[in-house]
This record gives sequence, structure tokens and C-alpha cells, in this order.
Amino acid sequence: MITISQRVEIPEHEIEWQFIRSSGAGGQNVNKVATAAQLIFDIQASSLPEFYKHRLLKLSDHRITQSGKVIIKAQETRSQARNRELALEQLIGLIRSVSYVPKKRIATKPSRSAKEKRLKSKKQQGQKKALRKKEF
Repeated sequence: MITISQRVEIPEHEIEWQFIRSSGAGGQNVNKVATAAQLIFDIQASSLPEFYKHRLLKLSDHRITQSGKVIIKAQETRSQARNRELALEQLIGLIRSVSYVPKKRIATKPSRSAKEKRLKSKKQQGQKKALRKKEF
């Protein structure tokens, strides 16, 4: 089980792994060894609570496909095991990011003293600029 929060866990069988060759520079090792890890997680088929599923599907993230699958490719290190850990950390971070509901902002008006301070500073700026003008 992969722990997301105290109440939410994902069974490991819901995550599909593919190991592919890394791209980029790296010499012969890159051409021979499949060290890059690709994690595939189907949101709709998962055991996540509906709240998480709905928020994940609404999220505009390049790692989430139109069909509702999360595809994360990790190829930062030369170790397959470490790349696997990094991909899993990214998935956990993505799911945790939708669990946070931002606090609704309550619109407020500036106080009388704040308005007066603002007007006073505007007047001072205007006077400063008026002194710069040349009179003919």
C-alpha cells in the first residue's frame, strides 16, 4: 500500500510500471540499460475517493491524459530503483496537491485611514513632480 494521507492509500497493483531506455547523453549505458521508469496510474479505475478522482480529472496537468491516466516518466538518475522512487514521489505529490482546498477569499473594503494614507501619498508624489517642472 502506498500512503497518500492518513485516510487515503493506494494498493500497489493499481500502478503499472514500464521500464524504458533513458534519452539524452550518457554513453553506452543509455543504449543498453532500461533505467527510465514510466508510471501509469488510471484515475477512474483506482480506489481513490470520488473527491480525489474528480479534482484530479479537473486538474490541468501535462501528466494527466484525456482518458484520465497519469503518466509520469522519471529518468533523472542512472539507477532504475531510484527513478522508480522519484516517479512514485511525483504521483504522491500530485494526489496530495488536489487534497488541499484553498480557503475562500472574503472581499473586504479598505479602511478610512488606509484611504487617507493613500491619498496623502498621492498628493506628496504630485507635489514632488510639480517641483521638477520648469516654468518659462
